[in-house]
Amino acid sequence: MNLVFFFIVLIAFVFAGWHEIMSVPAAGVTSPIEALSLAMVESSKGAVDLAIGLVGVMTLFLGLMKIAEEGGLLKVISRLLRPLMTRLFPDVPTDHPAMGAMILNLSANVLGLGNAATPFGIRAMQELDRLNPEKGTATDAMVLFLAINTSSVTLLPTGVIALRAAAGSADPAGILPTTLLATMGSTAVAIISAKLYGRFLRLKDRKSIAKTQVVDIAEPETQPSDGAGVSVTEADGSYPLWVSILALGSLVSFIPLTVIYGKVISPWVIPSIMMGFLLFGVIRGVRIYEAFVEGAKEGFQVAVKIIPYLVAILVAVGMFRASGALDVMVNFLGVWTGKVGLPAEALPMALLRPLSGSGAYGILASVINDPAIGPDSYVGYLVSTLQGSTETTFYVLAVYFGAVQIKRVRHGLAAALTADMAGVVFAVISCSYLFG
Repeated sequence: MNLVFFFIVLIAFVFAGWHEIMSVPAAGVTSPIEALSLAMVESSKGAVDLAIGLVGVMTLFLGLMKIAEEGGLLKVISRLLRPLMTRLFPDVPTDHPAMGAMILNLSANVLGLGNAATPFGIRAMQELDRLNPEKGTATDAMVLFLAINTSSVTLLPTGVIALRAAAGSADPAGILPTTLLATMGSTAVAIISAKLYGRFLRLKDRKSIAKTQVVDIAEPETQPSDGAGVSVTEADGSYPLWVSILALGSLVSFIPLTVIYGKVISPWVIPSIMMGFLLFGVIRGVRIYEAFVEGAKEGFQVAVKIIPYLVAILVAVGMFRASGALDVMVNFLGVWTGKVGLPAEALPMALLRPLSGSGAYGILASVINDPAIGPDSYVGYLVSTLQGSTETTFYVLAVYFGAVQIKRVRHGLAAALTADMAGVVFAVISCSYLFG
């Protein structure tokens, strides 16, 4: 991450400096170096504003999650999905709170609830860090969770559907099948790449990394997992396999419903989540108000903690865009990518999406509102699918790892970027097949 941060800033500085030297000063026109300076200041302000804006959302959903914890919902969900999660995360005890938090995060991503997913993801990272024998260094479980998070299967990209509807699309929810196919492919690649890269690192540094993983697996199994007096051994015989298969089958059955009724369902999702959590807490005898307030206290603390990480990443990305380096990349690569189904009009979205969520959103809005392109053209469907099926990788990395003070990300960035590239490829394939 040190090298990535340095080279992004270096490239931006070199590009802006070169343009400053070669350009002819004009009255009333901002010079390249001045634009770079303004981008640095504005990006740093934006990072703080973004972190403060997360306070309310984090407070809300961490409060709801506390109710779920005290009522035992996380334990139920983690046992229900144990066959899948134990294979993906063998280093995490089956009944540990991290399992429930990860499942809630991935579920929120499946429904396209980015704001709800972030607090759950931060909580999952905090729980995973409790199992971390080497503080400040990402574990294999953290890396895999991050990679899956940047490419999570998405059934209902609510924000993109709303933007397409506002742009006058005749079929705003038409991206549901392409988004689902793209995220399924990128998630599979995320899992494979995280596992392969992790194995490669272990082969290079077997003494240090493999030894800590043995400790990571062994220690928690002899202790209660969440203060409820339930051990991992007791939780092992929870639900039979057929129950888990039935639950997963029920989830899969929602796919055709989201395709057909996605526009109708989407406004109900977040209110239903809150009502469901509160109702569950009441049924389980949880003092829901006190539990909510207790969990919500963490929101402000976490938001403040991630500010330095957000400032570093967003300033570097802002400099990269302001320097003109991104435009040069688009002009150079657009000639070649257009031949494989990624036109030059959509290329900025593919390049900017891992770097800046707001920048990618702005590109999406400008493309689908362009009368020459429109939301229902091939390019319109493609940029919409890219927005709905890929994640702002550097933002997720900064927020999730920053929340637990991870400085050595190991293969986390490589796995996440591999998933991003896979998401672009699968988006092109699905859009070419359906709308090309």
